[in-house]
Amino acid sequence: MQVPKVPITTLIADDEPPARARLRSLLEGDAEVRIVGECDDGASAISLIQQLKPSLVFMDIEMPAADGFEVLRAIDWFPAIVFVTAYPSYAVPAFEACALDYLLKPFLRSRFFSVLERAKNHIRRNAEYDREQDSPGRGSGSRRPAELLIVKSAGRLVFLRVSELKWVQADKDYVRLHLRKGSHFVRETMTSIQNKLDAARFVRIHRSALVNIGEICEVRPLLGGDCNVLLRDGTELTLSRRYRSGLDSLLSQQNVQLPK
Repeated sequence: MQVPKVPITTLIADDEPPARARLRSLLEGDAEVRIVGECDDGASAISLIQQLKPSLVFMDIEMPAADGFEVLRAIDWFPAIVFVTAYPSYAVPAFEACALDYLLKPFLRSRFFSVLERAKNHIRRNAEYDREQDSPGRGSGSRRPAELLIVKSAGRLVFLRVSELKWVQADKDYVRLHLRKGSHFVRETMTSIQNKLDAARFVRIHRSALVNIGEICEVRPLLGGDCNVLLRDGTELTLSRRYRSGLDSLLSQQNVQLPK
């Protein structure tokens, strides 16, 4: 049975009324898109993105109160972003900020619909991935964990071997992926990265740290219920009380308990 398509919730953010009107007119012609809001400044864009959690945002870069890049730095919900601007000089920074695409005003209808189709496909693929992650029986081996982690870094798509990933460090709106050789700084949430990795191999030990258990060489108790986690490369991390249960659960499969 075919799964019915869920409307793609979309927000328009542009300080120019004619620009918003044109985007609205083009989007309203697509039955798969549902416009959930419009705004004319960066502060309102931040508020509406956090409140409405749209799947897709068409956003100008130069806006009052906060520009498009400041909006991205302020939010913790990450929709697909299409920047719409009259300034070609913003193209490279836009892709470095991991925007899905870039529309240069004035744009052709054909260019707009090409970008919209790309955005829809991107959102559908992510939704399908989420359904697979949540499907019954996933933990019992119904889906083979990915061996490649594909991320955007400095405007490029980077294909990383999961086996080379040692640990993940949260850094505000970004994460740093620490590999056996080098690291990558990418605009992702810790939760989104965690959802892409095998839960039997990677465990969250702190609000800002996710670790490949194969890289752990020692766990030492600290005062207050926390623990010191030593990795094979000498990195020292903290296992906080809040995240003890995740590592405890993995260790219990080998009849091992964390030190108290």
